Parts: sequence; C-alpha cells; structure tokens
Amino acid sequence: MPPQDPKPDHYGHRQRLRERFLREPAALPDYELLEMLLALAQPRGDTKPAAKALLRRFNDSFAEVISADPAALQDVDGAVSVVALKCVQEAAQRLLRPKANASDMISSWGALVDYLTAKAAYGAVEQFRVIYLDRKNKLIADEAQQRGTVDHTPVYPREVAKRALELNASAVVICHNHPSGDPRPSAPDIDMTRKIKEALAAVGITLHDHVIVSRGGPVSFRAQGLL
Repeated sequence: MPPQDPKPDHYGHRQRLRERFLREPAALPDYELLEMLLALAQPRGDTKPAAKALLRRFNDSFAEVISADPAALQDVDGAVSVVALKCVQEAAQRLLRPKANASDMISSWGALVDYLTAKAAYGAVEQFRVIYLDRKNKLIADEAQQRGTVDHTPVYPREVAKRALELNASAVVICHNHPSGDPRPSAPDIDMTRKIKEALAAVGITLHDHVIVSRGGPVSFRAQGLL
C-alpha cells in the first residue's frame, strides 16, 4: 500500500499560529492575524501569501484591509475572504457602537470618537454621518446622510435640521471622514459646519461638535475653536 501524502507544510504552521494566538493574541503581527482570518474562510490552502498581498495593497494597515471596499478586497483574494473580513469589521463596529440607552454621550466623548473612527475613518470616499441626541444627550440615532467622492460630500443643512426635528432631537454631532488621511478641516468644511449650525439653531437644536476622522486621527471642531 503506497504511503499517504504528508500534510502540506502550512498545516503545521496554522496549528502553531492558533497556539500562539491563544497564548498572546497581541503578539501576532498583522499579517499573521490576517492569515488566521482568511483561514477561517478558506480551511484548505496556504493563506499567508494572500494576507501579505492584502497588506501590500492597503498601505501595510490591518485597519485599512478590514475597512476596504469589498470590490477592492475581492480583486486581491476573492469573494469568500471578503465576507470573512467584512464580518470582522462589522463585529468591531458593533462592539464600539453607542447603546441607545447609554448615559450622556458627551461625557463619553472618547468612546464616541472611537466608534466614529471605526465606522468611517478608513473609507475610500467621503461619508457624512449625523449623531442625534435627546435633551439628556442620550443617543437617538446614528445615520449616514450622504456619501460622496474621494474629496467631497454634498451636505444639505436643511435636511440635517429636518431629520433632527423628525427624531425630536435636542442636539446633534456631525462627522465626516477625509480619505486623504489628513484630518485638518478645509475651508469648505468650516463653511458647511457654520451653515449646519445656523440651520439647527433656527429650530432650537444645538450642534455639539463636528468631528473629522481619518487615518491620521480625529479632529474636533470644538476643540480647535472652530465651533
């Protein structure tokens, strides 16, 4: 009886990865964590080359790989892997998502900024989000109002004010991302913020802040003295 073919080399490597992960998850470099995620979607086959290819394609950033557009991910490693990676992104966002019955969102500012960063900072196009709060600054809704191009999102201040009234909101936080990675507000950003503040003030609603998120970090208009 002929001897059976030995298992491919990556089988032993994968088992060692699992053991290292269970001992000390944070010690794994990004490409090995990606290897493990891809292996969940592709139980057979060596996933190290795909993990390294994904990191090369997305600026050596684990966060950018997970947050990338599904079509761009599929160009590198197929549809099955895309589902696994986007599940991780959604899980991370749900872990950070503010609860509707949470206490004062303004007193949990760091947590809110972390959530907005996970939600939008790594997007390839601009996205404009609105956080609606009640009179105790508890969350009513978090909604994406518009998506735009790589450097522009059309925003309509009256629509923001109209939706705030529909939700019976007392205050609003607005957020958008800069795909360029530079979070500094542009002149159009500042002008748009002023118009939204005026539209909200006309119906008795407060604009608490405008936060820009990006790979380069977040910027608060209020902290910068722009609001």
